[in-house]
Amino acid sequence: QVQLVESGGGLVQAGGSLRLSCAASGRTFSGYAMAWFAQSPGKEREFVAAISESAINTYYADSVKGRFSISRDDAKNTVYLQMNSLKPEDTAVYYCAAYRGAYYGRSYYQDSHVYNYWGQGTQVTVSS
Repeated sequence: QVQLVESGGGLVQAGGSLRLSCAASGRTFSGYAMAWFAQSPGKEREFVAAISESAINTYYADSVKGRFSISRDDAKNTVYLQMNSLKPEDTAVYYCAAYRGAYYGRSYYQDSHVYNYWGQGTQVTVSS
């Protein structure tokens, strides 16, 4: 089992920045690809960003490319999402997820169904 706990959400004005953290406990953090998803009211959970287990590869949704950055620190069992130039449409609950499986690459990492573990989410609200 891997337990994931997100933090760092809050209220910020448009154009501002936030850094989300996701702390993992339980089984070893390394070896898992990690991702962030966002869910707004009335919408499905959407892919935001993912990082491979080696941290060599990162993937982003087109809507956040150039504004958000995902990173991981395996020594701290933590994955981060740096969110810059925030827009009101970024408002959502952000979830951290962990995946370990036989398949790799963007087509898998952006699919919420492949993830083995999820955090409880942290609210991000961007005011205009």
